[in-house]
Amino acid sequence: MSDLFPPFEPERVESKRTRFKAIPFRLIAPNVVTLIALCLGLTAMRLAVDGKFESATICILVAALLDGIDGRLARLLKGTSRFGAELDSLSDFVCFGVATGFVLWTFVLHDLRSFGWIIVLTLACAMALRLARFNVMIDDPNRPEWQKNFFVGMPAPAGAITAMLPFYLEFVGMPVREYGAPFVGLYILFIAFLTISRIPCYAGKTLGTRVPRDQVLPIFVAVVVIAGLLFAYPFEMLALVVAAYLALIPVSVARYRKLEREYDATAALPTVAEPVLETGSEPKA
Repeated sequence: MSDLFPPFEPERVESKRTRFKAIPFRLIAPNVVTLIALCLGLTAMRLAVDGKFESATICILVAALLDGIDGRLARLLKGTSRFGAELDSLSDFVCFGVATGFVLWTFVLHDLRSFGWIIVLTLACAMALRLARFNVMIDDPNRPEWQKNFFVGMPAPAGAITAMLPFYLEFVGMPVREYGAPFVGLYILFIAFLTISRIPCYAGKTLGTRVPRDQVLPIFVAVVVIAGLLFAYPFEMLALVVAAYLALIPVSVARYRKLEREYDATAALPTVAEPVLETGSEPKA
C-alpha cells in the first residue's frame, strides 16, 4: 500500500527573500551598455529609411564603441556572465550584421538590384557565422594563452567600421553614391570574407593594461591630438583609420606566425626527468 499511496510531502515554497534576491549593479551595468548599443543599431535603420545617412553612420559607430566598452566594463567590475556574453553576440549581429547591411543597401547597394541584396545577405550571414565561431572558441580550454591576443578573422565591430568606408568617402566629397555601387559591392564581399576567414587579427585586449611611466605624457598628448582631429575632420580620420587597419592585417599575421612557431618549438622540446638519488648514495660526477 505504501507504493500505491506514498507519504505526502509538502512542496518547497521559495521564500520571498530568495525569490527577490537583489542583484549587484555590477552585473547589470555591462548589459545596459549592450542594450543601448542594440537600440542604436535599430535606430540606424530607421534613420537610413529617412535618408539621414550621416546620423545612421554615427549610430553604428557609437554602437561599435559601446561594444568595446561593455566587455571591458564587465571584466573591470567582475560582472562577466554567460547571459551577458549571449546578449552581446545578439546585439552585435543586429548592429553589425543586419543594421550595417540594411544601411548600405539603402545607401548604394540597391542600385545593384538583386545582386546588391545578395551582398547584404552575405554580410549578415558572415557576421552570424563569425559570432557563432567566437562563442564556441570562448569555451575552448585547449586554446593557448597567447592566442587570446588575436581574433580569428576580423571581429564584428571592426567589420562594421570598415564596411562603412563608402560612407566616409561620400561625406568627404567623393561621388560614391552616384558611380561606386559595383566597387562598394566588391568591397563589402571582401569585408565579409575577412570576418569568416581564419586570418588572425590583433585583438588589443592587453593594450593599456600596463603603461611605462615615460610614455604617459606622450600618450596624453597623442590622445588630445587624435581627439581634436576626429572632431575637426571626423570622416577623413575614419577613412584613414580604416586604411591603416586593413594595412596592418599582414603585420598581425606575421606576428601570429612568429608566436606560433615559438610555441610549437617550445612544445616540441623533450622533458628530461631529473634522476632520483637513493638515500645515502652520492651523485656520480
